[in-house]
Amino acid sequence: MNKIPLETIDDESAIRFRDCFSVRYIQSAAVLCRLGYEIEKHYSESGEVSEEALIRHEAFILNSILSSVAFLESIINELYSDAVDKAYIFYDDKNEVLLKTIGEKWNNEKNFDRQPLLNKYQKILLIAGAPEFDDDDPAFANVRNLIEIRNFLMHYKREWLTVKKGKEAGVSGITHGEKLEKILKTRFAPNPFAHKNQPFFPDKCLGHGCAEWAIVNSLIVSDEFFRRLDFPVPYDDIRDGLKTR
Repeated sequence: MNKIPLETIDDESAIRFRDCFSVRYIQSAAVLCRLGYEIEKHYSESGEVSEEALIRHEAFILNSILSSVAFLESIINELYSDAVDKAYIFYDDKNEVLLKTIGEKWNNEKNFDRQPLLNKYQKILLIAGAPEFDDDDPAFANVRNLIEIRNFLMHYKREWLTVKKGKEAGVSGITHGEKLEKILKTRFAPNPFAHKNQPFFPDKCLGHGCAEWAIVNSLIVSDEFFRRLDFPVPYDDIRDGLKTR
């Protein structure tokens, strides 16, 4: 459910709602990921793909990845908003005590908004007295790399690429994309529509494998975050709809 009724107000015909955009984003990420997968599956079975299908595939994958990070942004912001607004109706008595502590200890909204995304997760765990994520935690490290991809896509700056032919075929020069390649090359299956001599990023990177990796790791980190806080998981009732293929 994307909209949760909070309470009636003075006018008995009106109800206040708190929206859950995190649920919208992770559902969007999963749907788009599945659509991208279907195009790749059809190509693997038929060996054919139309120009229109390639454009749709790129749109699905790009926006699935962006939605995965938007999910992580939204879910931590929603939790913080519940703490600050004293919206405890979704939680039990034990949760309310911790939410109140979070709201009191981190009540400067500007300071919260300016924090890097993963710092928000770590800070709330710290306030709660729960273990923070280790820097070398596999899923946490993957999400950090995912955020790098999102930042590069959202704040894109063109780079020069030198493509060599013949025996030395490949891309030369130290680029942001090459840095991502060193980290991500073996993390997921490459985009099957990328040609051999195209650079890893964005061409070989942005396929179903990357979108699936983004969703899976985002959910692992979010699940673990709520487990450590002993809070209910906001998207539990739609988890069956988050399949990636």
